Amino acid sequence: MSLTDQTYMEHALRLGRRNRGATAENPSVGCVVVARAGNGFRLAGQGWTQQGGRPHAETMALLQAGTRARGATVYVTLEPCAHHGKTPPCTNALIKAGVARVVAAIRDPDVRVAGKGFAHLEQAGIKVDLGVAAREARLDLAGFLSRNERKRPYVTLKLAVSSDGKIAEGPGLTTAITGEAALARGHLLRAQSDAILVGKTTVLSDDPQLTCRLPGLEGRSPVRIVLDSNLETPPDCGLARSARDTGVIIYCLSQADGSTSVALTDQGVIVAPVGVGKNGRPDLNAVLADLANRGINDLIVEGGARVAASFVDADCVDRVAVFRSSRTIGPAGVDALHGMPLQRITNDARFGHMSRHSVGEDMLDWYARKE
Repeated sequence: MSLTDQTYMEHALRLGRRNRGATAENPSVGCVVVARAGNGFRLAGQGWTQQGGRPHAETMALLQAGTRARGATVYVTLEPCAHHGKTPPCTNALIKAGVARVVAAIRDPDVRVAGKGFAHLEQAGIKVDLGVAAREARLDLAGFLSRNERKRPYVTLKLAVSSDGKIAEGPGLTTAITGEAALARGHLLRAQSDAILVGKTTVLSDDPQLTCRLPGLEGRSPVRIVLDSNLETPPDCGLARSARDTGVIIYCLSQADGSTSVALTDQGVIVAPVGVGKNGRPDLNAVLADLANRGINDLIVEGGARVAASFVDADCVDRVAVFRSSRTIGPAGVDALHGMPLQRITNDARFGHMSRHSVGEDMLDWYARKE
């Protein structure tokens, strides 16, 4: 691997991050076309997966490069597709453009690709190199990889806690824990996720919208998911009333109220019964498997101490964002993880502390599951 390869792949990775959370079931990929210019190189084209998943990054980059793509090197963060889906294979476009070399960060685990893209390129005489910035690409595409390799979304647990690990002053009380900068960062995380999940208690107590309210990113709101065992979500709540604009899925148990189900469905809500898991609540593994089948790559879990604790207890969390305030609430407050200390995550050998930085007046700590 040359310094040039690393530099251009890092640029492709930055491009791929532009539409993270907005490419439906498709991965958010970045692509760069680099042509020789005299004794050096020049950027001839660049692209990234567009909103909704199409056009693909390679198509966009090749279109921009035009005839300059002939004999060029293409840097792409994921193996180019080799199958006919809603668009023709990207490998066909690369071959037709006459590129000389394709540098890819990682292999595509989708069974329709899974090495076939590389084989197609090599059969056409195109040199293929794999593995440049592979670790970074796996982090960026963690959701897509998780859905294909583990058949469930990549789960991020988001917590906003006081200095003593509380999320509210008391049960059922809405408490402002962190400042405006942390709130904005949380909304950015929503924009970068395919879906956001809360429990029924959050819906009943707060009537939240769970949308992204950052200026210019309102259209990037995730699908809203609710865990509601007995289907007590009111058909006139904010989520139900806006379901035709931004999707809502409610996971309940099979014996949940039928009339409520009809009223919610009439509003555009998807009511999805699943089996019983721990403590008589919806089986989280079944919920995650169903979300994967619906094309959800990245899920953020945002609501309620019981829900947060249930995901930790079921070992269904892949990374954790902990927004920490300097404010102290005291022993009467609600613990961030119902029935277990926050150290269950922060001191867990399965998770590593990735980074810490200030967000306005608060701190943000990232933890991720170790490979």
